[in-house]
Order: sequence, then C-alpha cells, then structure tokens
Amino acid sequence: MAAEIVCSRWTALVVRELLCGTTRFNDLRRGVPRMSPSLLSKRLKELEDAGVIAATPSGQPGAMNYRLTEAGEDLRGVIMSLGFWGQRWVESSMSLKNLDPSLLMWDMRRGLEPSPLPPRRCTINFIYPELSADRRSWWLVVNGEKVDLCLTDPGYEIDLYVRSSLRTMTAVWMGISQLSTEVEAGNIQLTGDKAIARSIHQWLALSPFAKAERAVKN
Repeated sequence: MAAEIVCSRWTALVVRELLCGTTRFNDLRRGVPRMSPSLLSKRLKELEDAGVIAATPSGQPGAMNYRLTEAGEDLRGVIMSLGFWGQRWVESSMSLKNLDPSLLMWDMRRGLEPSPLPPRRCTINFIYPELSADRRSWWLVVNGEKVDLCLTDPGYEIDLYVRSSLRTMTAVWMGISQLSTEVEAGNIQLTGDKAIARSIHQWLALSPFAKAERAVKN
C-alpha cells in the first residue's frame, strides 16, 4: 500500500518539493518541470486522499495551498535517503543527462544564502551561452531575505555575471565538480562586484546531497 502511494511516477519528486517548503501549484510545477499540469493535479489529489497532504484555499480564486500532514512529514527520511542513494550510486554521466536550466535555477534560488551578500538589493545574472536565447539568461534578485528568480531581465543593475555551461554549473551544484576548480579553470567566469564574486562559495548553496561520498566513478 505504501509503495502504491509513494512510488507512482513523479510522486517522490512532488513530495520532495513540498518538503522543501513549496506550497503553490505553479511553484510545484517549476520544481518538477517535466510533469504535465494534469498529472500534477492528479498526484496532488492522490496524496490528499491518502492523507499525505492537506489542501486549503489560498485566498485567490481557484487556487489552493498544499502542505504536508504529519504523515507527509514522516516521509522526509525516505525522500532524503533516496537522494543520498542516487548521489552515491548513480553515475555522473547519467545524472548530467536531460539538463534543465529552469530546474537548476529554481533549486539554486531556493537554497541561496542571502547573509554573505551586501545589505542591499543584489542582482546576479547567470548566463549559459550554449542555450537558445530564451533559456540563456537567468536573474537571481536578492533583497534582504527574499530571493526571486527572473526569466526576463528585471531591469536592475547587474552586480555579478556568472557565465558557464549548463553542464558545468549543474555538476557543481550536484557536488560532482568543485566550484573553486571550475572557476580556476575558467569554466565558470565571474564578472562584476569582486566581493560578491569572492563570496560565491558562501551564498551559492549546493544540493543537500552534494557532500555525499560517491561510490561510483565519475
């Protein structure tokens, strides 16, 4: 019975997003971008029927907020264990297939640590030169504790440009490659505010599984 609830396709990833604090339908979609809206709605209904989540009106017409119940929170250990297992045993070449800049940037937005940045609005422009024009540039706007991800130019002065291939940045975020190594090799280029560039290893949080020791060769 438990496997029927948790092991259907995409369900574990939906639960992961909820465990990370996502509550709104559109934000859940951004965290699982390859999942269709209709299937996401179906999985949310299944989780609600199983008592894993509770849906409450958000105050906006037709919109709901989704939160884990006590039973849902109890899945945290299961989901984290799956993540650590994947980091240890799935070959990096397989992990770096089907790269998605929107998913990477959404995860980086969620984990970004604002405190090392200057106490003002900071705008960081990530550029993936090999991608098409509509997927090449992404902006993280940090203002106090609030971090926004913009898919179009927000119009603010850029404090730091981060230029890299999507594969390199994904490998760093996953812990497959080291940030300092890629910067020194010129694979990640930092242009702009030198203090923000120097502190990138402090504010750019990596995957929660990045420190897991890999059991397979890269």
